[in-house]
Amino acid sequence: MRLVGPSGEQVGIVPLAKALELAQEYDLDLVEVAANARPPVCKLMDYGKFKYESAMKAREARKNQAHTVIKEMKLRPKIDPHDYDTKKGHVVRFLKQGDKVKITIMFRGREQSRPELGYRLLQRLAEDVQDLGFVESNPKQDGRNMIMVLGPHKKKTEAMAEAREAQAARKAERQGQPAQAEPQAETSAE
Repeated sequence: MRLVGPSGEQVGIVPLAKALELAQEYDLDLVEVAANARPPVCKLMDYGKFKYESAMKAREARKNQAHTVIKEMKLRPKIDPHDYDTKKGHVVRFLKQGDKVKITIMFRGREQSRPELGYRLLQRLAEDVQDLGFVESNPKQDGRNMIMVLGPHKKKTEAMAEAREAQAARKAERQGQPAQAEPQAETSAE
C-alpha cells in the first residue's frame, strides 16, 4: 500500500505490517483513504480528531447556509387602503429579508364571480414591490383562492449579511452615543 505520513508527506509503498508498525510508533490510526487506487492509499492520522474536525466544519457550513422560507400573506378583494398598505409593508419586509412571499386572495360568496378584482389587486401589489422582488408564479385561481408567489431579487445570504452589517453599525452607533451624552449632562448640571 502507498502510505502518507501524519503531516502529509509521502512515506512510499510499504507492506501492511510495516504500516501498522509505523501507526503504533506514532500512536496514530491507519486509515484507508483511497481503496480503489492501485496500490491502495492509506494515511497515518488521529481518526477521532479527524471526525471531530469534519463534524465542526459541517456544522459551520450548516450555520452559514440559508434556509428558503415561504412567507404567506392573505388578502381579501375588498381590502381597505390602509390595510393594503400594512400588508404591503409586511411583504416588503419579507422580501428585504430574502424570503419568498405567497400572496393569497380569499374570495367569499359573490366575490367568487369577480376573480378580476383579485387579479388586479395582485398585479397592483406586484408593481408596488417590483424593486424588491419579482413575480415567480403568476396569479392563478385555486378554488376559492387566487395565489401568486413573489421571489426576492436578493438571495437570503446577501440579505442576512446586510442585516448583520446594519446591526453592527447600529451597535457601534449606540456605543458612541452614551459617551457623547455624558459630557452634555455635566455641562447642563454646572
